[in-house]
Amino acid sequence: MDLHTVEQVRRPARAEEIASWEAGFAWLAGGTWLFSEPQVDVHTLIDLESLQWPSLHATADGLEIASTCKVVELDRLTHKAPSDWKAAPLFRECCRSFLSSFKIWNEATVGGNIVMSLPAGPMISLTAALEGICTLWPRDGQPRQIAVVDFVTGEHQNVLAPGELLRSIHLPVHALRKKFAFRRFTLTHLGRSEVLLIGTRCPEHGEFLLTITAGTLRPIQLTFAAVPAATELKRAIDDAVPFSLYLDDPHGSPAHRQHLTYYFAEQIRAELGN
Repeated sequence: MDLHTVEQVRRPARAEEIASWEAGFAWLAGGTWLFSEPQVDVHTLIDLESLQWPSLHATADGLEIASTCKVVELDRLTHKAPSDWKAAPLFRECCRSFLSSFKIWNEATVGGNIVMSLPAGPMISLTAALEGICTLWPRDGQPRQIAVVDFVTGEHQNVLAPGELLRSIHLPVHALRKKFAFRRFTLTHLGRSEVLLIGTRCPEHGEFLLTITAGTLRPIQLTFAAVPAATELKRAIDDAVPFSLYLDDPHGSPAHRQHLTYYFAEQIRAELGN
């Protein structure tokens, strides 16, 4: 879609060149959402591709994902990841959980999906489940870090201040080495996720994490020292997810999403408990 209100496209070599932020500015990454509907209040686009950040950087500490990393690049990493990254297949599972075609993957970015902060954002599901840490760059202060599970605060809501930039997401190596179980439900074969749950278990210490997304207004993560009993897990879900937190939209009712959450959580518990 043509954005007829845009008067200027800026291509900075460094993010610091955008020293101040004005109403009508918008960061441009893949642009798959930005160009999908009118942006009547936007008059200046700031192209992040000109910053030329490396998309993916693996180290002994884990994986650094630039916010400008294309979804297709993360998908391809599935078969190139170190052999001890047992959770690497989650990259492909979540990349294939988009309500979009493979063509969109070539433009859509990991950071863009997280910043959109929609409940069904699969990059939110992936990075939250793997204990991702966001690095944020404000316009007038020092960089700060926040866990992905805390970054999204509601439907289309997050902690970003005006002009603040999501620079990268770090996935720690201990999370990448965990066993995982993945469950997702959609009303149609290629539809938007009604619920998406991911469980992980530490192979050394037995710690069990359950991350609940898509069916709730924001990500919910439950942590247990070991795989819990079925009754303990259900009680923890009830305590952490009040009924009002389940999403109500054409893709599913709160009651159905709650039912699926219980159902898949128990499957994950059983799978990782074996």
